[in-house]
Amino acid sequence: MSRSLLKGTPNNAMPDPSHQHRIIRVALPVPLRKLFDYIGEAGQDYPIGARVKVPFGPRQLIGVVIEQSHQSEQTLAKLKNAGPALDDDSLVPEEIRQLLSFCSSYYQCPIGEAYSTALPKLLRQGEAVSLPKHEYLQLSQEGLGLPVGGLSKARKQAALLSALQEQGKLDKTDLKRLCISNSVVKAMLDKGLLNWQSEQLPTIAAGDQQKQAPLSLNEEQEAALEQLRYQQFACYLLEGTTGSGKTEVYLQAIAEVLREGRQALVLIPEIGLTPQTLGRFQNRFKCPIVAIHSGLNDKERLQAWGMAKTGQAGIIIGTRSAIFTPLYRPGIIIIDEEHDLSFKQQDGVRYSGRDLAIFRAKKANIPIMLGTATPSLESLHNAIQGRYEHLRLTRRAGAAKPPAISVEDIKQKTLIGGLSQNSLDSIANTLAAGNQVLVFLNRRGFAPSLICHNCGWVAECRHCSARMTLHKAQHQMRCHHCEASMAQPQQCPDCFSRELISQGYGTQRSEETLQEHFPDTQIIRIDRDSTRKKQAMHELLQEVDQGQPCILLGTQMLAKGHHFPNVTLVVIVDADGGLFSGDFRGPERMGQLITQVAGRAGRAEKPGKVIIQSHNKDHPLLETLLHKGYHLFARQILRERQLAYMPPYRHLALLHCDARDGLQAESFLQNMRQWLEQYAPPTPEQIYLGPFAAPMEKRKQMYRYQLQFNCESRRHMQQILNLVGQYLDQSKLPNHIRCSLDVDPLDMM
Repeated sequence: MSRSLLKGTPNNAMPDPSHQHRIIRVALPVPLRKLFDYIGEAGQDYPIGARVKVPFGPRQLIGVVIEQSHQSEQTLAKLKNAGPALDDDSLVPEEIRQLLSFCSSYYQCPIGEAYSTALPKLLRQGEAVSLPKHEYLQLSQEGLGLPVGGLSKARKQAALLSALQEQGKLDKTDLKRLCISNSVVKAMLDKGLLNWQSEQLPTIAAGDQQKQAPLSLNEEQEAALEQLRYQQFACYLLEGTTGSGKTEVYLQAIAEVLREGRQALVLIPEIGLTPQTLGRFQNRFKCPIVAIHSGLNDKERLQAWGMAKTGQAGIIIGTRSAIFTPLYRPGIIIIDEEHDLSFKQQDGVRYSGRDLAIFRAKKANIPIMLGTATPSLESLHNAIQGRYEHLRLTRRAGAAKPPAISVEDIKQKTLIGGLSQNSLDSIANTLAAGNQVLVFLNRRGFAPSLICHNCGWVAECRHCSARMTLHKAQHQMRCHHCEASMAQPQQCPDCFSRELISQGYGTQRSEETLQEHFPDTQIIRIDRDSTRKKQAMHELLQEVDQGQPCILLGTQMLAKGHHFPNVTLVVIVDADGGLFSGDFRGPERMGQLITQVAGRAGRAEKPGKVIIQSHNKDHPLLETLLHKGYHLFARQILRERQLAYMPPYRHLALLHCDARDGLQAESFLQNMRQWLEQYAPPTPEQIYLGPFAAPMEKRKQMYRYQLQFNCESRRHMQQILNLVGQYLDQSKLPNHIRCSLDVDPLDMM
């Protein structure tokens, strides 16, 4: 099946001889790999990139106009009439249409689902773009008649009058700066002396947008900035050790772009980083800055999207989905913590925000900077091959020094809540010195499993091939894969024994232990459970920022770019998880996690210390990481990947098949493989593996099987994936079987 046929635009389509009807081709949010043809209303304009409401079966759907024509592969009698366009001009500019077209073809997803992923919810529902307006106070005609120094008997009203007579208008920021209360404003409004006015925010203008002087740079930071070329595409890998001042490089690069009247798009991995990042950028720049992430309500997200598109916002900060935000005049894209898994969407349209950002920057002919202390092996490989320009910051900024790292062998030692006595003593000494401690344990909950001491029964999830985690405070057992929960059992369901033992350590159990040992110290736990409510993460981090001695306990949420100047001790409770992972990316992630967490210590003037607890102190990978650093550690793993024919030296894709019956999923994939091998026989350049059960065979009551494709080149991979798409289109899967394709997978589960 040709690509044109999949899109509903065949090369041999016959033109309509009457030429009376205009055909519009629309991308609709449905799981079908094609565009849909409709007859446009006579006299109605349908700009490419505008939204339109059309009938689809019994429903009315909102789609985006992709093409116009006077011909269709369908007869006119079969085509339905489209409603009028919802937009007077293109809502989705050409730059974003190119990005979505690439996303659809590379990740093999329906084009309509790609557009649905890219647009804010209110736009998908047919709402118009709403832009915030600048509201300000000015004197009314009666107020203009007051003399200078008027209202002297009301001191605050006199101050407001004087300010308006001098400046002409004041907005809410000005009122706050002048300490003018709402009651004073209301009193003057009631007298008819003032009016509220509003105006559209202007497009950002070229010029200096800094309201705070930049920090002085060291030689490495200056060298990195001098290599940036702002008027053309280049991909820069900024590899800087934790605390080396990468953010200051970002800020000064953005300042240069803003001087030219252009915009900066900054992608960060976690919503939790947004307040900290937003605050730092707002303190530095006076241009409007917007955030785009899933924590915003629908109206806030739409307004931010609109401000970026119209050029009212100079800086756009967002998580991975922000890569689809249109920009009025793009100038630079920055990906902070580029190695982070959060940039890869794990369901629906499984795109990589980082990789799409590189494509977008190339099309826009602007620079892109990938910043991290622990580059992904793909990015490091591209830098070694010369595809990316490699900028390195090898020392910490200012007076900060790298922390002293020690590995403690905990084999056969008594652990208290997962912590050794040496770790507890070090925590006590750090707190006594008035400093803060970070304890890292990448397992939430109280204990990873609940076991019967009498018969060995283990609490397992009914829906997944996984054990349930005990959450003691809530008296619940929870599955961290499907979120199923049940009450904590009081006796064994097999032998009815009441001797149920919790095994292993989670953040809740460590929190309990730490509170027992340090009853007068605040324990701040940060994990998915403690930060579920909106603003919870921000509020917890504000407590840390107060600087009082405390113990910060948490999971990998703490490893992502946070700056804790008063943390001088980091304790990593279990460093061994990635050493024996079944995922080939396990060692890479272990190295990144340890390096990032250790980098939270000693980031200011106070010296830092890191204790790493391990049962495998002498493991070669751990020794390389700690004694030679992440850079050489990563190069060692690269050599191993090359020998194993794995990324970045080969290209991977996974076809997932989920079914109520595991045999059906396996049989479907086996039939597909046999069909594929007829058209693309396996060779050393293109290898098929499977079908085989996923590492977690059952999840959410579905059995999960995989077919893996391993190719030497992207060309070979795309040829196979096009065949996969054709097979899926022709198969008409029954409702009880679901298939999804993951190109460049980061999670093999």
